[in-house]
Amino acid sequence: VQLQASGGGLVQAGGSLRLACAPYRRTFSSSYHMGWFRQAPGKEREFVARISWSGSSTYYADSVKGRFTISRDNAKNTVYLQMNSLKPEDTAVYYCAAGGSADVRVAAYDYWGQGTLVTVSS
Repeated sequence: VQLQASGGGLVQAGGSLRLACAPYRRTFSSSYHMGWFRQAPGKEREFVARISWSGSSTYYADSVKGRFTISRDNAKNTVYLQMNSLKPEDTAVYYCAAGGSADVRVAAYDYWGQGTLVTVSS
């Protein structure tokens, strides 16, 4: 585990949360493309959003487009996922990941965080 994800919690439907992801080591490069994935109980890990190393390019899963925003602050070596208008179906463990290519596939990412649980109640 190279990355630390934080910010998860319990929120009512329609509410908001902001997740953050930072490396454990200060020497971890900020030149990686970053992604957020999530995994609900009994389901496979799925892509949520990704951002290029410079922050100039972002891409979202259709299920979160218009509600979630991914951003990064390279000076702080931190990536964020702002989640608005949350729905019960957004409930999952959210993982951040770093890799050499801007991709939607789990296999494209080399470094992962431990995950943070987001629970959305109806």
